[in-house]
Amino acid sequence: MKFRISENSLYAVLMRSPWWVSLLVAAGVFALVRLVLSEGYAAFSISPFVLIAALAAWRQLRVPRGGALTKRLEALRALPWEAIAPQLEQAWRREGYQVAPFAGAGADYELSKAGRSTLVACKRWKAQRTGVEPLRELAAAAKAHGAAECAYLALGEVTDTARDFATKNALKLLQGAELAKLLA
Repeated sequence: MKFRISENSLYAVLMRSPWWVSLLVAAGVFALVRLVLSEGYAAFSISPFVLIAALAAWRQLRVPRGGALTKRLEALRALPWEAIAPQLEQAWRREGYQVAPFAGAGADYELSKAGRSTLVACKRWKAQRTGVEPLRELAAAAKAHGAAECAYLALGEVTDTARDFATKNALKLLQGAELAKLLA
């Protein structure tokens, strides 16, 4: 069984926040614990927050930002599908997945890792605006195939309705910095 942290837990929220937020929380916890206990106990109590700050900083250093991100996304947008597809396959293989084309409708790839199947839809990745319909197709394909997870790649805007659908159906949206990081 794979351990998963709840998406709304304090640690998950801190991992998504800038690294320095974890250090501010650590300083606050240290001050509060120091009021009651000695410095040694206070220092020990902040260790999870310091560790999260280090992990968040490491992740954030590897993600392009600002102008570099915009340039990278524009460069990706200029490429045809035939150039992007091998890059995606190679990126997923680097992350330890077995990659295979998906034979059915609604998805383009099936990724396998540790006995878990993930369906990915990405041929509409250049669309300026993505609505809920391609996400419905992906969710239906995942249900029919018995996939554990789903992901949808998008360079353009994803509508609020589509985002809500993705959240309710546990579909991961790969966009912006996360997509640029994957294809780095």
